Amino acid sequence: MNLKGKVAIVTGASRGIGKGIAIALAKAGACVVINYKSNDEAAEEALKEIRELGAYAMKIKGDVSDYEFSKQMIKTTVEKLGKIDILINNAGISKVGLFMDAVPQEWDSVLNVNLMGTINCSHNAVKEMIKQKNGSIINISSMWGNVGASCEVIYSASKGAINSFTKALAKELAPSNIRVNAIAPGVIDTEMNKWLSAEDRKSLVDEIPMMKFGEVDDIGNLVTFLVSENSKYITGQVITIDGGMQ
Repeated sequence: MNLKGKVAIVTGASRGIGKGIAIALAKAGACVVINYKSNDEAAEEALKEIRELGAYAMKIKGDVSDYEFSKQMIKTTVEKLGKIDILINNAGISKVGLFMDAVPQEWDSVLNVNLMGTINCSHNAVKEMIKQKNGSIINISSMWGNVGASCEVIYSASKGAINSFTKALAKELAPSNIRVNAIAPGVIDTEMNKWLSAEDRKSLVDEIPMMKFGEVDDIGNLVTFLVSENSKYITGQVITIDGGMQ
């Protein structure tokens, strides 16, 4: 899958799934913009790894839940790289706990980053993609956006909203040759899961028909396919990668 000459922005790309996606796109030849909120060291390491592949990358620090930042990030990308072909809305946070114990500040932060961050970046990227009558947006959802998760009620709600946003926006943008899809990962082996005890990991693995966690590359490979010409007739889809867990 050749993405040579394509310009991609990946939000939340300093580590985990976002970093894996950024590296996968770079391997396919894309110029990658790494967005991150706070971890300078991790962002620099991601930048270094991509450049070691011989690909071009730059980083832009900021919070996608801020509309003005999202607007400026797209503007800076276009000014420096000439365009934006690919937007990966990956930035996301979660708060684990009983819904009745949650406070408004907690669900505001989850909804603002997960949902509003996706909307903010898409709103500004679409304006550029419309000009060139071409583009691809991938929203990183979650299997919990499909079925809901106990103790992650607001997170599930934010991802369910992203699924609906994906399908609706895809219909609106299809006449302009802009495709919009979502990926709903299951349990992926990232740093976010390092806190799990051996017993917790075994319990989770036992729930997955394929008897193993997914890998970051599983997500990166699908993203690369979905933004390439190999998937030129696929839009408005929410594709789940969960080892058969649902």
